[in-house]
Amino acid sequence: MRRKSADQWFAEYGESHQDHANELIHWICVPLIFFSVLGFIWEIPTPGAWETSLPWFNWSIVAIALATLFYACLSLPLAIGLLGFMTVCQTVHLRIEMMTPWPVGKICAVVFVLAWIGQFIGHQIEGKKPSFLKDVLFLLIGPAWLLSKVYKKVGLNY
Repeated sequence: MRRKSADQWFAEYGESHQDHANELIHWICVPLIFFSVLGFIWEIPTPGAWETSLPWFNWSIVAIALATLFYACLSLPLAIGLLGFMTVCQTVHLRIEMMTPWPVGKICAVVFVLAWIGQFIGHQIEGKKPSFLKDVLFLLIGPAWLLSKVYKKVGLNY
């Protein structure tokens, strides 16, 4: 089975994201959902023994590494850009953990639910089902699709 190129993924994803309102909603909700999922993974406890030998370790690092590998198979420039975004997410998770009384997971749960409500409203407006119902990998394609649009706007190739 042949792997899809980034352009093939984006063309297929774009089929259910033609309406301007739906696309605008995705510009807001897709990054928030991605941020939230990384926050949920951030909250997975690490084994006690690791806390002293690997105090920097967090399971979201594993998720970021796997996502970056997936993106690198599509496009190295997209992988670098999305790694930057995921690093920002990690930084915000750390700030939340250090500076607020609320757990990262609870904040991410609220953001996640609100963002998915937005997504489903967008798809209701569009009149098409979300792409991930066809293939779960579209959950990773959404952020790359948005970043590809940024790259095109500023004249960068992906």
